[in-house]
Amino acid sequence: MAEDYILECTGLQKVFAGFTAVENVNLNVRRGAIHALIGPNGAGKTTVFNLVTKFLPPTRGRIVFNGVDITHERPAETARRGLVRSFQISATFPHLSVLDNVRVGLQRKANVATQFWRSMRCLDAFNDQAMELLRQVDLTSFVDAVAAELPYGRKRALEIATTLALDPELMLLDEPTQGMGHEDIDRVVGLIRKVSANRTILMVEHNMRVVANLCDRITVLQRGQVLAEGSYQEVSKNPAVLEAYVGQAA
Repeated sequence: MAEDYILECTGLQKVFAGFTAVENVNLNVRRGAIHALIGPNGAGKTTVFNLVTKFLPPTRGRIVFNGVDITHERPAETARRGLVRSFQISATFPHLSVLDNVRVGLQRKANVATQFWRSMRCLDAFNDQAMELLRQVDLTSFVDAVAAELPYGRKRALEIATTLALDPELMLLDEPTQGMGHEDIDRVVGLIRKVSANRTILMVEHNMRVVANLCDRITVLQRGQVLAEGSYQEVSKNPAVLEAYVGQAA
């Protein structure tokens, strides 16, 4: 039986002014999996994310999402297909409440985000959906809090909620536990596991404990190329990976 891949990247290359950041990367993400993209600093992980989400055009290669070639699509078109990313730096609206942040995300999904003449009361139609998303990420007790005043781990949870508001089939999470203490890391790992139901997740992550506990499959990059791929048990025993990444982090 053929594998059911939601994302298929073939021969991806990205050259910046003569510097090759990504070279011949093949990346297949199984539907319903949590897939990690790891590697040392400068390995090309963020560049691959930018290529997949169309923030950068590839120099060469092909990107297929849900069986459709999206290589030359604009980022907004790709996002509307259900391929949505978060960023290393929290991308919420800092001066809006937690509830309003999620309602704005739901408004964009409903295609009313640019109708500036409409009353703010139109957002009330999204209250039930917003509260359900906040329940999923354990933020119901922070509904009226201003986003800028949230603890760091809770800000990341809010960012995941606003990403969920766009109803993604494939979520790309860029360093979701970066800069967190153990308590926040455990909370976000549990949150990612919970929201992965009926979704596929591709994540860049440096914390190998998180990768080991959470991810079904791992692709290791080094100098812009795929060094290894497999389960954590497989890649963690690969001598080349130990030298390039795991050993470096130990």
